[in-house]
Amino acid sequence: MSSPFCALKSVAREEPQPKEEYVLKITNSEDSQNPSLIEVQTLIMKFLSNEGFPVGTPRVTKKGEIMFLESIDVGSATQGYLVRLLTFLPGQAVATVPVSPPILYEVGQLAAKLDKTLAEKFHNPLIKHLHRGNFIWNLANVPLLEQYLPALAQKRDLEMVKWVIQQFKLKVVPKLSSFRPCINHGDLNDHNILLDTDSASPESPRYRVSGILDFDMSYGCYVFEVAITIMYMMIESQDPLGVGGHVLAGFESIVPLTAEERDALLLLVSGRFAQSLVMSAHTIRLQPENEEYLMITAKTGWKRLAKLLEVGQEAVEKIWFETAERYACNDPPIDLVLHSDQSCILNMGK
Repeated sequence: MSSPFCALKSVAREEPQPKEEYVLKITNSEDSQNPSLIEVQTLIMKFLSNEGFPVGTPRVTKKGEIMFLESIDVGSATQGYLVRLLTFLPGQAVATVPVSPPILYEVGQLAAKLDKTLAEKFHNPLIKHLHRGNFIWNLANVPLLEQYLPALAQKRDLEMVKWVIQQFKLKVVPKLSSFRPCINHGDLNDHNILLDTDSASPESPRYRVSGILDFDMSYGCYVFEVAITIMYMMIESQDPLGVGGHVLAGFESIVPLTAEERDALLLLVSGRFAQSLVMSAHTIRLQPENEEYLMITAKTGWKRLAKLLEVGQEAVEKIWFETAERYACNDPPIDLVLHSDQSCILNMGK
C-alpha cells in the first residue's frame, strides 16, 4: 500500500503556463522491502502511459531513477520508504457518479486491453517478480482465506465464505491450469477507476474513463481480471446482478472467454467478494483506527455476495451471458442507469 500526496510543480517561464500536478507516492516500509516488485510495477505504468492508457506517468529523479529509498529514524530503528512521483490524473471515482451501460462496457473493454497489451508487448526481466506465490489478493489464492476466518464475527457471513471457499476448491482450483495466463492489474475497483466528462452540459454529462490507479499487480489470468472488475462494479449498484453482462461484453469484445473460463466466472466473482470482505474484517482487527476506510466494500458487499448465492449460478449466468450476447449482436440494452442513490430502470426491448 502506498500513501499518495498531491503536489504542484510550477516552472518559471517567459510566458505563463498552467501548473503541472503530481502525486507523491510513498510506499509503506514493509512493501518497500521488495524494491524489484515496486520497480516492475512502476515500469509497467510508464509502458502503459506510452501506449496511450490513462495512467499516472512516473517522473525520474535528477539521477534518472524512477524511484528512490528514503530512510527515516523511527525510535531506535531506521525504516526505508520507496518514493515515486507520478503525474496527477483528473476525474471522479466511479463510486461517486451515475454509471451507465456504456461506462460499464468501457471499463470491461479497458481491463481486457490492458491485460492483452501487457501480454503481447511488455517484456522485461523484472516481470518474474510478479509471480507472487501466496499473495492473498491473487484470485487463485481464495483457499488461503481459511486462516483469516476467525475475523468474521457473524455466523451467516462465516457460513457464506466457507461455502465459497469449498466450491472454489472443488470447481475452480482443478481448472486453474486451463485459464489463459496474463499480468493482472488485479484491483480495478470503483475507487481506482476515474471518470471525466466530455459534455459541456452539467445537466446531462457524458462520462468516459480518464484514469486507472493503484498498480499493485501480479500474474494471474484474463478471467481473473474480468471477475474482479465485475465484483467491484456491483458494489454501488442498485441492480448488482445486471452490471456483469455489460462489463463482460466490453471485456469479450477484446478477449473472448473460453467455455471453461465462463463456467468459472460466478465463483471467481464470489471468491473476490470473499477476499475483500474477509481481509477487511481481518485488517480492522489489526488497525481499528482505519475501520471507516476498510468498511467501504463491506457496507454493501455482504448483501451483494448473499444475493449472488441466493439467486444461483444458472440464473446469474443467464442475465450476464444474455446481456453480453446482445452486445455481440449489436443490440445492447442501453436504457439502464445504476447508482447507489438512484433507481434502476431497464428496458430490454426496442
